[in-house]
Amino acid sequence: TVHDNIIMEPPTINDENASSAVELELGNTSGGGSASTSLNVDQNNSSTKPESLEEEEEPKGWGFSDPRLRPFVIISITYLLFTVTDGAIRMIVLLHAYNKSFSALQVAFMFTLYELAGVFTNLAAGMMGARWGIRFTLIVGLCLQIFSYGLLFGWKDDWSQRTAIIYVTIAQMFAGIAKDLTKLGGKTVTKLVTPEGKHTRLFQLVSLLTGWKNSLKGVGYFLGSALLEVSYEAALGFMIGLIVIAMPFAIFGLDKNLGTAKKKNSSLKEIFVLDNFNLNVLSLARLFLFASRDFWFEVPLPFYLRSPNCLALGPFFPCSPQDVDTCTSGAVCDPTLDYCTNGNEGGGCGGTGLGKVVVGAFLGGYIILYGQVQSWTPQLVTNPLQQTPPNKMTEVFWGMFNCFPTLVGAIVIYTSSTFVDYDMGGMITWLVVIIVTFAIIFAINSSIHSFLVVKYAKSDTVAKSVGFYYMSNAVGRLVGTLGSGFLYTYAGGQVETLGGYAAGNDARLGLAACFVAGTISSLLAAVITIWIKDEDAGLKCGNCCTLVEPKVADAIEGEEGADASPQETTGNTERSALSA
Repeated sequence: TVHDNIIMEPPTINDENASSAVELELGNTSGGGSASTSLNVDQNNSSTKPESLEEEEEPKGWGFSDPRLRPFVIISITYLLFTVTDGAIRMIVLLHAYNKSFSALQVAFMFTLYELAGVFTNLAAGMMGARWGIRFTLIVGLCLQIFSYGLLFGWKDDWSQRTAIIYVTIAQMFAGIAKDLTKLGGKTVTKLVTPEGKHTRLFQLVSLLTGWKNSLKGVGYFLGSALLEVSYEAALGFMIGLIVIAMPFAIFGLDKNLGTAKKKNSSLKEIFVLDNFNLNVLSLARLFLFASRDFWFEVPLPFYLRSPNCLALGPFFPCSPQDVDTCTSGAVCDPTLDYCTNGNEGGGCGGTGLGKVVVGAFLGGYIILYGQVQSWTPQLVTNPLQQTPPNKMTEVFWGMFNCFPTLVGAIVIYTSSTFVDYDMGGMITWLVVIIVTFAIIFAINSSIHSFLVVKYAKSDTVAKSVGFYYMSNAVGRLVGTLGSGFLYTYAGGQVETLGGYAAGNDARLGLAACFVAGTISSLLAAVITIWIKDEDAGLKCGNCCTLVEPKVADAIEGEEGADASPQETTGNTERSALSA
């Protein structure tokens, strides 16, 4: 099942007596004409599939001429280009704000409406797509992204910080809406083009391209930071150009009926009916899982990487404005004082003082690694460990591992002489190890979560099954982003160097506090997952070790046989993925 840009394989079960109906129409991708393929799940006789699906066989050779593949290729090209701009806008805003001496907390506020928009757009996007089609949501998303970038051109240097924060926050809101509207097409079309119940080479292509599509956001992080070295306006203009290139694919390459629902979809009111215990618990765990990353990644890490060495600031480090290399480690020469100072006291001191391009490479590398591990989790992790298909015990297992990278990071940054005495080589080595380790473990957790939400969405209607799940995802990012800005800015206290120079807050202690918050969030996510009622399959760790013994199969059938047939589970699981 394809879900949340991740592909994992659900249990293979039949499709009889499904409890509700969903019809999705896959239209002619040339932009006009009648629908070419209809995917229908009938209410009372779901075992009767459309004739076109019953007689469909594994293609011996396929490519762009395959009518099922064409919508995926077109939307993937569009979504691919958009994803680059989505990653870039975060780095452009963050690093430009850092240069304008905004604090970490102020920058976190700039992203609040971006994340908050995701909360509400995730709830409404599925219903919009079902009513007006993927083409409509895709075009609206691209237009809003252009509008958001256009607003950022209006950010003036002579504005007060309060005015700039309000203006940029509103501009970012439109980018947040654009992201989730565009993401709807990228996630849904993978399901529409995949034959139901078949794991063909087409399905494998979807898995591979989806992982690369995630990783392209990391390319956007790097490009955004690199283009800032040219100019702020050049970075914005380049990204608008990418969206303009993507627009014709969506306008002329897709049928307007692609993804529309023939039956009545769930209403917004129905989404808030909390009647799926496992899915609701998983949604709460998802909130803390994503907060565990954003408590330190989105704002504190780039600020720390940019902040200068506290020990190289103040009157004891004279400089000349004509010699740009006088001050090192991220410090700048103040022409009014003639000594090295912190260019952004709100960003703190005690970090690595790296340039914009290197900071973008750090964060972009994380996103790229994260996307690739997500894509290959079933093949490289859960299958060898005999943890496929995953259950709640699998997520608890990996959720506990998710605590360790940030816990080690907090201890090392707070206590190690490497960071206290500012050993530049050792600091960067430690940060790389922590970031890479967390990226791998977090990607595995996210991949398992993405499978479990499909597994647990048994009898709910389309939007109702995933509304709270995706809303909790956005809420977790919002909580992590705001919390990280507060912790990074205030946890470390002010630093005063020799000579009485006030260098700003202690970035080292601020980042350590953010790692502690991330560790607590990871632990809460794992503990909350224990409440889920799904331990029947037990937990293995390869051939040699069974950590939790599986329950007797007869007991499982006794609990589920009468109320939820295997057919019903699969039918509704498929619909849940379509709604995303």
